[in-house]
Amino acid sequence: MTRISSVRINGGERVPFANHTAYCVGTGRVSLALHEEYQKQLRRVQELCHFRYIRGHGLFSDQLGIYQERKTPDGQVRVEYCFTYLDRVVDAWQNCGLRPFLELGFMPKALASGTQTIFYWNGHVTPPKDMKAWTDLVQATLRHLCERYGIEEVSTWPCEIWNEPNLKGFWENADKEKYLELYRATALAVKEAVPQMRVGGPAICGGEGSQEWIRDFLTFCRDNRLPVDFVSRHAYMGQTPEHRGRYLYHRMCRVEDTVEEMRVSRSIIDSFPEYKDLPMYITEFNTSYNPFCPIHDTNLNAAYCAGLLSQLGDVADGYSYWTFGDVFEEQGIPPRPFHGGFGMVAEGAVEKPSVWAFSYFSRLRGETVYRDERALLTRTENGGFEGIFWNICQEEAENALISLDLPADGQQYVLLSETVDEAHGNVLKAWHDLGEPASLSAQEQAFLQSAAASLCRTETVQAENGRLKLSVTLSPNAVSYCRLVPVKAETDEGYDYDWYETKKERK
Repeated sequence: MTRISSVRINGGERVPFANHTAYCVGTGRVSLALHEEYQKQLRRVQELCHFRYIRGHGLFSDQLGIYQERKTPDGQVRVEYCFTYLDRVVDAWQNCGLRPFLELGFMPKALASGTQTIFYWNGHVTPPKDMKAWTDLVQATLRHLCERYGIEEVSTWPCEIWNEPNLKGFWENADKEKYLELYRATALAVKEAVPQMRVGGPAICGGEGSQEWIRDFLTFCRDNRLPVDFVSRHAYMGQTPEHRGRYLYHRMCRVEDTVEEMRVSRSIIDSFPEYKDLPMYITEFNTSYNPFCPIHDTNLNAAYCAGLLSQLGDVADGYSYWTFGDVFEEQGIPPRPFHGGFGMVAEGAVEKPSVWAFSYFSRLRGETVYRDERALLTRTENGGFEGIFWNICQEEAENALISLDLPADGQQYVLLSETVDEAHGNVLKAWHDLGEPASLSAQEQAFLQSAAASLCRTETVQAENGRLKLSVTLSPNAVSYCRLVPVKAETDEGYDYDWYETKKERK
């Protein structure tokens, strides 16, 4: 079965589309940036997508070692700050063209008021036992960053307070009042240290009561005249979880349902006269919220990403895919090169299909002239077109055919297309066919790198009566990036592309 649709562009169309694809990307805990494999994966993602900010957990967790206490000979406790690893992390990000989107958390063990932790690496998630010691830590860190990178630079880094405090796992008892007090003290401390730094929260995830958190957060900030430069929240699509061993499987809600949930958050923000049009950032989004969900490695995930990227800009000023790579340890060290990890790239910086969706959207240029649930089309300054097309098939596999009828300024064009689908760029299938090895040989690694590439094709298109008519065929879960470019021949004298073919015909 094939779904057929038609797109006709007359020449004067203008369609709203805000493309924030490259605004930010997520990482695991920030200390993982000390790994060589992490940096290899990050460099590859940046080559393809050119993100501007990066956001991750654990800035103040013990693995980075910023907060330290030392006993003096007379038995007094002396607080010290060590920025050795922090500097290495930020330097590594900047070497990849990235700025930090700072997430202030989790609690250093020595400052935590309780023993509750989260993740394999034991991030402490209880409020500080001494709020002044916490705000001193925040300010000391920001002032150090200003000394090293310059206050003008650091002022451009957004600063988010905590992560998902509406979940008991991330904030003890999901205590809203205690979070709001943390926000009060921390936001004021941030502004005192770096007055121009943008600060915000509450970094909630979805679920029951999540929208009320946003309303209560803004009410608290308004009533207490606290600084708030943006509102942040997360978006995941997973439903009806089913566990099998360490792995989680679930169906996804529709793209439009996810966007509608974000739209409700946007409307809550705009219901406050003081905060109308305040930036909203989706500081985490993905299909599944679990780092062992096999959908993350599939072409279906790429198609979902394309659908989300085509619409999230309608409701958010920035969004951050969780995460760029598979060096990630929330539920333990990944045991296999493909395990359903969040990342866009797998071990060895092998591209998963989803990275191509981000790469395609980050390259998109021109004025948007068409958009629907499977297509986005722009017109470029040179009289050509660019388009991204996708075919989400979670329930039933079927092809999609999109017929294009476009105005032409010239006579001859070339259609350049890059596509990932179940037959091209499906590196998960290649790994599966190899027997799902837990450890890859150099030869297997090289083969998977080749198998991860998108399919590149060219097609000559001739204009007729000032119109270009062509079609794009999408197999199930395909994502395709197309450029329709006017061609001006520059053939060298004596060069005959067809000479050998005509020679064969003469024989």
